[in-house]
Amino acid sequence: MPERIVEEIDAGQRVDLWLSQKESSCSRVRWQQLIRDHQVRVNDEPVKPNHSLRPGQTVNWTIPPPAPTRLVPEDRPIRVLFEDEDVLVLDKPPDWVVHPSAGHETGTLVHALLHHCGESLAGIGGERRPGIVHRLDQDTSGALIVAKTEIAMRELVRQFKAREVEKEYLALVVGQARPPEGRMETLLGRSPTHRKKMSTCVQHGRLAVTFYETMEQFEEAALLRIRLETGRTHQIRVHMAHLGCSVLGDTVYGRGGTKTLTAPRQMLHAYRLSFTHPRTGQRMTCCAPVPDDMQVLLMELRARKRSRVRE
Repeated sequence: MPERIVEEIDAGQRVDLWLSQKESSCSRVRWQQLIRDHQVRVNDEPVKPNHSLRPGQTVNWTIPPPAPTRLVPEDRPIRVLFEDEDVLVLDKPPDWVVHPSAGHETGTLVHALLHHCGESLAGIGGERRPGIVHRLDQDTSGALIVAKTEIAMRELVRQFKAREVEKEYLALVVGQARPPEGRMETLLGRSPTHRKKMSTCVQHGRLAVTFYETMEQFEEAALLRIRLETGRTHQIRVHMAHLGCSVLGDTVYGRGGTKTLTAPRQMLHAYRLSFTHPRTGQRMTCCAPVPDDMQVLLMELRARKRSRVRE
């Protein structure tokens, strides 16, 4: 059983934080779960994650093998943008749910990942969401990172929290953004009237920052490039609605379309993702090609624009 002696310099630290710093094989969240499961002991006594350490104490632990997952791997093709032993970056298709949830117990990206990566992925970051570092809405397509080891999970989660991961999206929106480019900063939290929706009309939400730029303007819609400084739930969709140009196809925060323009889903695509590789330290950028349904709409909008110019 591995063990460490608490040094004078570490006096007063929480045991979960101390372990995550000293033993990088597990994330802090994983250490907290191990502590709650009494797999970590201080002076041979079980403790809580917030236990304050004292110099000279002996901390030992046991890391059990991952519990067999109840999720059944499913053979669904994954579009790989990059993969090595630590990290997988994929291009999530629209309509794919990322992880199991109520109403989506099968057919998720996680089920496909378990088939693609094998048993080694089971238990990384949790049984229900193995490997999942961040997520995209069901109808949002594009680049998504998966951690294949606990070390990669811990480091990638840290990068997301520290806002070191650069996320760039493409969005087709209804009407036009006014002004055509800018920075939005609001609080974002649960809507006080619709608990399944997020809202900027809150008093105690979390800070949300979005940068946007109009790339192409059409008569009824616009193509925007959007960069996130923060990554809140539904952030782009709420901010675009707040700006008066909801994402085309979004029926939750907007009307979905216009009199002559409809979309099969919300036209939001995670185009570019930049992060630091958790093992090599190399800065990496992965780009996901614009999906077919968005390409079709763009071609239609461009054709309409050319026709009006000729008139």
